[in-house]
Amino acid sequence: MKLEMNVTGLDGVLATLQSLPSELVSKRGGPVKLALAKGARVILAQAKANLQNVIAREGGESTGLLEKNLVVTRGKAPASGKGERYLVRVRRKAYPGRADSGGPITVRKSAALLEYGSSTQRATPWLRPAASAKAQEAIDVTSTDLLRRLDKLVRQLAAQNGRK
Repeated sequence: MKLEMNVTGLDGVLATLQSLPSELVSKRGGPVKLALAKGARVILAQAKANLQNVIAREGGESTGLLEKNLVVTRGKAPASGKGERYLVRVRRKAYPGRADSGGPITVRKSAALLEYGSSTQRATPWLRPAASAKAQEAIDVTSTDLLRRLDKLVRQLAAQNGRK
């Protein structure tokens, strides 16, 4: 299950970020990493709410394992090698004591069946609508948080340079 969102039109911001000191663009991600994670959590919260609604609407019984295994994780860098990537995804975890002919039943299988359906089960999307509904809010949260973090870091660097 893969859904990608690309934010475009920020070429000037990217050029500025690339010219900044190493405190901002470290391998650990710096403020960009933290801001992206905060934006991804907006989509995660909506995905969890959608999942609860789908389960309640369908009248299914839930163990809560799928919801507990919805996470935001840092992904590999884009193919260009520069930038950050955060994913809202489902961890691979097996339901205890459940198996079918294909092996253990995992929360990823359950998530995919809900999202895309099968020949015997209709699709009840919950992740894609969450991303669509909260995309702009996630971008706004990321932008606001990144600006706040950059301002704070600039003040810290200015204070350090003023002391020297």
